Amino acid sequence: MTETVVSPPGTDEAGAAPKRLFIKTYGCQMNVYDSERMADVLRPLGYAPTDTAEDADFVILNTCHIREKAAEKVYSELGKLRVMKEGKGGAMTIAVAGCVAQAEGEEIIKRQPAVDLVVGPQAYHQLPELLTRTARARGERIGADFAPNEKFDALQVPRGGEGVTAFLTVQEGCDKFCTFCVVPYTRGAEWSRPVADVLAEARELAARGVREVTLLGQNVNAYDGEGPDGKPSSLARLAYALAEIPGLDRIRYTTSHPNDMSDELIAAHAELEALMPYLHLPVQSGSDRILRLMNRKHGRAKYLELVDRIRGGRPDMALSGDFIVGFPGETDADFEQTMDLVRKVGYASAFSFMYSPRPGTPAATMAQVPGDVSRERLHALQTLLTGQQTAFNEAQAGRTMPVLFERKGRHGAQAVGRSPYLQSVHVDDADHLIGQIVPVTIEHGQQNSLTGALVTEQKSTPLEQRGSASQAVGAP
Repeated sequence: MTETVVSPPGTDEAGAAPKRLFIKTYGCQMNVYDSERMADVLRPLGYAPTDTAEDADFVILNTCHIREKAAEKVYSELGKLRVMKEGKGGAMTIAVAGCVAQAEGEEIIKRQPAVDLVVGPQAYHQLPELLTRTARARGERIGADFAPNEKFDALQVPRGGEGVTAFLTVQEGCDKFCTFCVVPYTRGAEWSRPVADVLAEARELAARGVREVTLLGQNVNAYDGEGPDGKPSSLARLAYALAEIPGLDRIRYTTSHPNDMSDELIAAHAELEALMPYLHLPVQSGSDRILRLMNRKHGRAKYLELVDRIRGGRPDMALSGDFIVGFPGETDADFEQTMDLVRKVGYASAFSFMYSPRPGTPAATMAQVPGDVSRERLHALQTLLTGQQTAFNEAQAGRTMPVLFERKGRHGAQAVGRSPYLQSVHVDDADHLIGQIVPVTIEHGQQNSLTGALVTEQKSTPLEQRGSASQAVGAP
């Protein structure tokens, strides 16, 4: 969970003093992107950021339904906000947005009357209208059922201030229906933005100084937005088009599904320098039996073969993954299959979770694994994954790689940037280089970051030799 304040300070177009906006963002990068766009559509109404809910005139909880007990956490936060609102004599507007809003709907209003607005993921463009109606004696308070194209068509206001990196949503929804997941029910069917719209937003970002974009989607590599010829495009072709935008030097994307990793996209990673050699490719389990229960629609062998093909085209590809332990019916043998897959693949980073039921999903009705068993398995898996991540980072020592500096560090003139493999890189005497991509020699690798020094004599190519990045974590 992150707390995100994203609209720029200032006054509204009439010169009135700015109203204060606080957005608390839960969950994934798509929610971060959505929070930014909500702030964008509210900016013309005079809303400027504040760092705390206590100081806000308008508070938005942008929620996620993926994590355990998501709704309960939202209601707990709403209870605190109700007390703040009462202390202000009711002079605070409270909205619940995101996937919990979509799933809970009217129940949120019933359980917490202090809430003024409930807005689903496809209705953020309705915020100014809903806010106006609320101010007029509590008119329509719920906006949840709109098509994704309506949202993006309406969100044509300029984006707020960016750093040198930015998220860019290109695809929403999911058609996979994994038995543990609520996304198909809260975000709807897969839908992709037209290529022209994505490129227009990317050009605007580049004009504002953004050097790297991360393309977002629940199944981003299933992207099939309308291309210039009126026919469905692909994520690979979109990446090539984005790489032509002056100033936009790096392209990433998340989250991918193994079934949508096409040969064309694998080839793009081998050919397109702007497409970073870091891929988040969730597998969830290494057991074919559990994968079938999850309705993942791919097996262990297919995933491993896919990893081989990806690294065949781009040997230095760093992989990240998602894992669920303790899924209903998982045995010790099933779990060992997951551990074996992790050892075979070798991950540069990963996200691992203990299964928890999501109301309304098929897996919630299955026989559950005891909590102490799941916790023990999670500890074992995370120990293995942490060891792989640390080994991957330590293996970068001595290499020279291009680092995109994003912000000042904590110490003196230190700056912090990102390697092509998404690692944080800390470099002294580099704060004057923020916004630039600069060769850095890596001196040390730690579990969560790298430490490097600026290259004084440019004797080596930025990434030196492809092929060494993934070997440290047991890549086949």
